Amino acid sequence: AGRMAFPLKVADAVRAAVPDMIVGARISGTDWVEGGWDIADSIAFAREIKARGLDFLCVSSGGNAPAAIQSPFGYQVPLAKAVREAVTGLPIRAVGMIATAEQAEAILEEGSADMIALARAMLDDPRWPWHAAERLGAEVELPVQYRRAGRAAWKGAEALRPLPERQAAE
Repeated sequence: AGRMAFPLKVADAVRAAVPDMIVGARISGTDWVEGGWDIADSIAFAREIKARGLDFLCVSSGGNAPAAIQSPFGYQVPLAKAVREAVTGLPIRAVGMIATAEQAEAILEEGSADMIALARAMLDDPRWPWHAAERLGAEVELPVQYRRAGRAAWKGAEALRPLPERQAAE
């Protein structure tokens, strides 16, 4: 309760200041330190966030204390899933080495999270959402100024980003 007091005051103040806006919070699912913040603490905090009327919770990890963190692809997704399963009705966003469209889609399909947040993937490729949509077979309406660089108008798009079925054939 003591560790939650200040961030919950902030949540209350923000919700009061912008009652009609979508407001979420980002928490650390664990700080990866023995005796530190853990998933049980995160679940308790998530319940309080939901009770205060926030609209979503992003579950990250680490950063609160020095720790050696192993970070394979999707390493924070199990934390998001644990919170989502324990606190129904609060949309949960997953983060943590989510790199490909297929990986993001699988996280959503298996019910580990309701939303995906990207960081390094978007820094690496600012048009990641467009490319992900292509890979998953969705039609993307590009802004006029980008249409000359789209797959339909530029052969180089395929050379730079072959679709999965074409990669498998090679």
